[in-house]
Parts: sequence; structure tokens; C-alpha cells
Amino acid sequence: MKNLIKVAFLSSVITAAMVYVILEWKPLRSDFSQPPEVSWASTPAGISTAVPPAGLSEEERNNIEIYQRYSPGVVNITTTTIGYDFFLRPVPMESGTGSGAVIDDQGHIVTNFHVVRGAETLEVTLPDKSKHEARVVGADPNNDLAVIQINVPRGRLTPVPLGTSKGLQVGQKVLAIGNPYGLERTLTTGVISSLGRSIQAENGRIIEDIIQTDAAINPGNSGGPLLNSQGQMIGINTAIYSPSNSGSVGIGFAIPADTVRRITGDLLTTGYVRHAWLGIASTVNLADFPGLANALRLSTERGLMIVDTYQNSPASRAGLRGATDEARIGRRRLPVGGSHDRRHVPEQSCIASGPSWRYRRSPDRPEAVTRGRRCPSGISGQGDQLGSRTGERGRPL
Repeated sequence: MKNLIKVAFLSSVITAAMVYVILEWKPLRSDFSQPPEVSWASTPAGISTAVPPAGLSEEERNNIEIYQRYSPGVVNITTTTIGYDFFLRPVPMESGTGSGAVIDDQGHIVTNFHVVRGAETLEVTLPDKSKHEARVVGADPNNDLAVIQINVPRGRLTPVPLGTSKGLQVGQKVLAIGNPYGLERTLTTGVISSLGRSIQAENGRIIEDIIQTDAAINPGNSGGPLLNSQGQMIGINTAIYSPSNSGSVGIGFAIPADTVRRITGDLLTTGYVRHAWLGIASTVNLADFPGLANALRLSTERGLMIVDTYQNSPASRAGLRGATDEARIGRRRLPVGGSHDRRHVPEQSCIASGPSWRYRRSPDRPEAVTRGRRCPSGISGQGDQLGSRTGERGRPL
């Protein structure tokens, strides 16, 4: 009985050894049986010097050359904000990632403002996997641009040359490099789909002369460069149109290079951007409220009606005026009137319908209380809709 157990045990050991040799001994393994190596990085760190194989088209060779030369100038930006745990204690939280383009050998990187907005700390990952803390040099929310800087030795970075957005043509080839969903230095190609688009920044301002492209752009591409076939940066990828929030549907938007040059020049010089200022605080677009012009006895149905201006502003000094009186509708106070002459104030409330409203020549002089009338058909009665903005809305990446 013991001999039988020994034989069975030895047979099991020999069988296991043979199975191991067959599966693991390299001379007996074919290349097709080896599982592929998987890496989250799109390419090895550094600039590849591999010669493109023969048989490639001119366009493929151009794509490869541009990627090998300038992809090291695209970095990954990780932001950290302060959140609160269950016991309301402040804790650091990773809030998102984006892309950036190196613009000089001093460590300056251009990206989108919405990538760095509200960040407590910024961390930049270079193509060699090294991580560096960054600081914000300056930002311009109106154009969704920001410049950050890292401290690295000169000669270590690969700046991406900044071209011009003048003379661009619809149908021209473009290349986008970025970090979609954290996949480092991903290359996508496409064409310029349209020029002169307008999108709305997160602060409500309209960004003009936007480049539209069908190159695949996804969350994480924000701040990455849009290049032409010469490898010049002609734009900064900033937003996409995605109705179902499912990623790219072939409609992406980039801030043009000429805007990038102008804004980054101010940010590097002063840390802020000097914008022209008119001094009009708020307006009402008559086109958004059909019938409003007729109810107010205006001579036109198009244009912007000034609601308020800032004191000592260029608009105020030029004689532009907004409302001079105040109406109380329920618990809400709304500006009305454009003159101290009461004859210019409509007796009916066309701003909203409510139980009553109080007319004032000045904040401390109530003049009369009258019953509010219903607005003419087609006029919204919601005061918070006044001054609604128009323009395409792109989803930040």
C-alpha cells in the first residue's frame, strides 16, 4: 500500500514538472502564444529616433515626423483641490487632469484656465515620467487661457513652436496631441471643419474666432496643442460639442494661435490681461423678448437695452444711461425707466406680472403703488431671464 502511494506521488510530481516545462520553457513557446505587453503610456519617454519603415504614404510620414519631434513638448497636468471628509475635515483631493504645451525653455506652459481653476496644487508630468510642482503665472478666464511654470534646467524641455491662425483654410490638415482620459501624449488627426466660430467661456464671455475641427478631442485634451502639417501650434484645444457627454462626436473647438500669442504675452509680462472696458453692467437683448419693444414704445425691435452702467465708466462719461428708477414686484426689486420724467415710464408692468409694484424716482422716495398688469403675450415674466446670453456653448474638457 505504501509503495502504491509513493508511485502515485512521484507520478504527480513528474506530471507537474512536464506541464511546467511545456508552458514556461522559452524554446518550446511560439511568439503567438505570448500575451502582448500592455502599457497605459502611448509612447516611450523621450524623442524616438526610429526611421519610419518603407511603404508609408507622405501623410503618414508627416504625422510620424511631427509626433516624434513635438510630442515631448506636451505635458500632463494634474490638479489637486481641498475637499472635506465625513467629519468635515479638509483633505486634498485630485480634481482632474488636462494637457499643456511647453512654449519656451524657461518652463512656461500654456493651458486652459478651466484646467487650473480652483486648484490648490498643480503637478506637471513630463514625457520622461518626472513630476514637477507648478505655479500659476497668470490666467485669463475671458479667453479660457492660463500660463503655468515649472522649475527645470534649461535644455530639458521641448518647446512647441507657436504659429499663426491667419490664413487658415477649411479642409486643412491638423493634428491634436494631448492626454485624453489620462492616456499620455495621444495623437489624433483631422481637418479644420470651420473657422470663426464663437463659444461661451465658463464665466459667460464669448470667445471669438474659434477653430472647429473633427480631430478626436476628449476629456483630458484641454490645453493641448492643435498643430498644422509643419508642426506649428495653430490653436489650443479647449472644448467639444457632446450632446450625451459621451466624448468626441467629431466637433471640437480650439482657441486660435493669434489669441494665444496675445494673451500669453500679457500674462508673461504683467500676470494679467488688459481688456478694453466699456462699463455697461447689464443689458437686455430685445430679440430675446418679442413684444417688449412695442410695450415700451421703442422705435426699434432690435438691439441691446441698457439696464445699468458703472459710475465713472467710459459708457457713463459718454452719456449712456440705464434705468433711473426702481420697481418692487413682490419681494423683488427691478430697475425701470430711462429718465426722471415720469411720462417715459410705462404705467403697465411689462417686466413681470405680480400682485403690485412700487415706482421710485430714487431708492428713498417711493412715488406710487399701483396694481401690476399682466405682460403682453410672448413676453416672459421671469426677471432672472433678463440679460440672457447667446452663443454656442462648448463643454470644457
